[in-house]
Amino acid sequence: MTASAYGGPPPAAAVRLYVTGLAGAVREAVLAAQHQRGSRLVRGHSPGGDAQFGLDEVAEAAVWEYVVGHDLPVAVYSEDRGLKYHGTDPAHLLVVDPIDGTRPAVAGLESATVSVAVARMSHRPRIADVEHALLMELRTGAYLYGDLATPGITAHGYDHPVPALTRTTDPARMFWSLEFNGHPARLMTEAYGHLIDRSANTGGVFVFNSATWSISRLLTGQLDAYVDIGNRLLRDDPALLPEFERVGNGRVLHLFPYDIAAAVFLAERAGAVITDGYGQPLGETVLTDLTITNQRSCVAASTPELHRALLSAVRWKE
Repeated sequence: MTASAYGGPPPAAAVRLYVTGLAGAVREAVLAAQHQRGSRLVRGHSPGGDAQFGLDEVAEAAVWEYVVGHDLPVAVYSEDRGLKYHGTDPAHLLVVDPIDGTRPAVAGLESATVSVAVARMSHRPRIADVEHALLMELRTGAYLYGDLATPGITAHGYDHPVPALTRTTDPARMFWSLEFNGHPARLMTEAYGHLIDRSANTGGVFVFNSATWSISRLLTGQLDAYVDIGNRLLRDDPALLPEFERVGNGRVLHLFPYDIAAAVFLAERAGAVITDGYGQPLGETVLTDLTITNQRSCVAASTPELHRALLSAVRWKE
């Protein structure tokens, strides 16, 4: 895909081919290396502070190999390499999480995706500026794709029509996932332990260690909700900072832009309700900023009723 071939910015179909090709290349590299010695070893930490496993290095290398193998000038912001440029004066920014769900991936579990969001390049690109988004499952290669030129989202590789959002409104009946990585367990259980107790038997409670996998399961109809409230707890009570740093190896590990950029775009276009922990839209999140003030919480639900119920039921710090 080249911009010049079309006399300007590449059309949506060409961008879709590019991002699916990119995700496919990452998936192929990851699957080939998944069970090799060293894939589970922690080699360092990403710029945001999350542990970088050997498998992450393989995925990051596959991203850049694909990018430099194509003529399209792009800026690329990835989890472990930060912002890099290919070519001059790129019109687009690719925000890539090569493996969202590294821990499940190195364990050979299914809950991991390649996440790619494409926005117009600017001095301050935001989630609201995303124009194309893709989530590809590492295990199966099935993917969800959306762009501004096409209503809704497109699904490939699923055995039923997608999106297939549930109509669940009762938290006692919900199937939902939550986050613990970088989140003090005590604070999490204080905030929504009662929701776990209420739904674990008559619904289902899961910890997938992947925001994109969790949010995409709302779109496939497998889950009703996803909750990651750590960032709101810290914003409400900054005195909790040492606790979050303790479990984050000295860093705050809340939702980074690359964790949610593609998932937010797809969820909104599919009809899910997705906001931060205050119920506010996530569109103002800057795509290239990893600071604490730009990290986010997230509450996503398949129905507005369930979303409101979750925001009301969480025991927020006063």
